Amino acid sequence: MAVATDRELVTHVALDYFEAWFDGDVERMDRALHPDLVKRRAGEELGVTTKERMLELTREGAGREDAADRWLDVVVEDVTGEIASVRVRSAVYYEYLQLVRTSAGWKIANALWKPV
Repeated sequence: MAVATDRELVTHVALDYFEAWFDGDVERMDRALHPDLVKRRAGEELGVTTKERMLELTREGAGREDAADRWLDVVVEDVTGEIASVRVRSAVYYEYLQLVRTSAGWKIANALWKPV
């Protein structure tokens, strides 16, 4: 059995994050996010969304309306040691993710997004 590369593992985390949002899958979202996640929307006022808030929104099914078109383009821009950078484009969002390797695997630590 082949061992997954860091690029494959990072891609899987990005897919977990988006697909969990679309499906309202709290367990999968929880697995993708670092406990200290900082998610910001691009614009004049950045605001902050935490992991707890993302789990709450996922539980409420807030992303299900975004799931009509599940097209995702995930590009791993860089993986260097314990950090990685990923660009994700979907039918409804552009998002830049920064991941960190933890003892529990790759986790999304930072996200900057904007609607399409």
